[in-house]
Amino acid sequence: MRTRYKLLSVTLISAIIICSILVYQEYWVKKTTVSFTIAYQDRVADLAMIVAVKLGYFKDEGLKGVRTMMFHSGPACAEAIIYGKADFGTMGDTTAIIATATKEPVIKIIASHGGGEHRHRIIARIGSGIKSLQDLVNKRIAIKKGTSTHGGLMLLEKAHGLNLEPYLVDMDPSDQLTALAVGSVDAFVASEPTPSIAEVKGYGYQIATLGGLNNMYPIFFVVRREFAEKHPDIVVKVLRALIRGARFIREHPEKAATMLAEITGIPKEVIRRAMNYHYYNVTLDEKVVGSLEVMASFLKEIGRIKELPRFNEVIDRRFLSEAIKTS
Repeated sequence: MRTRYKLLSVTLISAIIICSILVYQEYWVKKTTVSFTIAYQDRVADLAMIVAVKLGYFKDEGLKGVRTMMFHSGPACAEAIIYGKADFGTMGDTTAIIATATKEPVIKIIASHGGGEHRHRIIARIGSGIKSLQDLVNKRIAIKKGTSTHGGLMLLEKAHGLNLEPYLVDMDPSDQLTALAVGSVDAFVASEPTPSIAEVKGYGYQIATLGGLNNMYPIFFVVRREFAEKHPDIVVKVLRALIRGARFIREHPEKAATMLAEITGIPKEVIRRAMNYHYYNVTLDEKVVGSLEVMASFLKEIGRIKELPRFNEVIDRRFLSEAIKTS
């Protein structure tokens, strides 16, 4: 008799728990059928977004109409947003600055979800004879122009009194490894994991990082201004999913590395090596904003932008503040 009562009690408790979950999902997790697109990159720096997509964190927030676009660089994400093909996107500091240094910027900067002072590195080809930054003069150097990598390299040039711009070859990171391996370029400057892949495969070796220049090289998460004004609740939910993605990386770095390895085909050990050059945290604190302002001032100084972005208008912390409070 007691066993029967125990089984009945367990069954009743289980039923109550299941009903509670269903009620929560139905009434508290407000579902939305609004469709929107997130553009992000297949880079180690974008791992928080990759994890959030892979583990279904957006669906957990009741967001049913999520579409994704994956690119190899920040400028490609920026272009998708500017031309209305995406509503959210990820990009480095230089790309975000160029995209917002206009009279009527299309985007708002709503968070940074990672970065790393040394995540951009200069890799020279084995046998190139390059031993120092000065040796890069008159060499063919692959880089994706308009990226945070390019902005960081210009900072490095100024710090060392160099002008490497005439020797730069505009090239996507996905092509830089092959170019280095076959000798069509002497070096490349790229963000992780491209440098780590080159080292592991024996294509090249490090000359320098772009660190030590008062820049954290944060990766920013942005939204189309029009979308944010129409759907502020969705923006908050998207940020909550991103916060969960970053937290997962910090708590389960091995599992996160496995996810990226499965998506990109890059060996897990290379990804773990590349992850060591990054931090993963969703924030928009003064340190991140200060780093952005330093880069913006430099880009204006060298003539890459005519006017500084109106950061008091472009940076919008309201959505992240709400997402953090309700996470």
